[in-house]
Amino acid sequence: MAGGLFTWPSDEPRLIGSERDGVISFPARPGEQEHLLGRRGTLWSFTTQQFRPPSPPYDGQDTAETFAPYALGYVELPGELLVQGRLTEADPAKLAIGQEMELTVVPYTTRPDGTEVLTFAFMPVGGADEQEQDGDA
Repeated sequence: MAGGLFTWPSDEPRLIGSERDGVISFPARPGEQEHLLGRRGTLWSFTTQQFRPPSPPYDGQDTAETFAPYALGYVELPGELLVQGRLTEADPAKLAIGQEMELTVVPYTTRPDGTEVLTFAFMPVGGADEQEQDGDA
């Protein structure tokens, strides 16, 4: 995990941005006032990565054979800014522009020394787990 990107450990992680003269930035810029970004926003745009990116710069520990497709998107945090990040849902049929998303922290890779690296991602709100909890609603 790159330090200073999100609050961790936390049950409700938040991205750490910065603010100067009313302008919010992410990641945080040195010398600016810390600004914790909102956890929810709407999916503004997305694409899927169907093949293993070249290394470098990609540093995942998977191979071409074990690579799992993933989605990247821009999430608009209301009144703040657009944030680019991974999405927890990789199936484009289950994603829609304007869909509500929420920040989460997920495993990214495991280093050769066994260290687990975490990253932030956005997950759709109202997914299967949440719908099951809502029951008959």
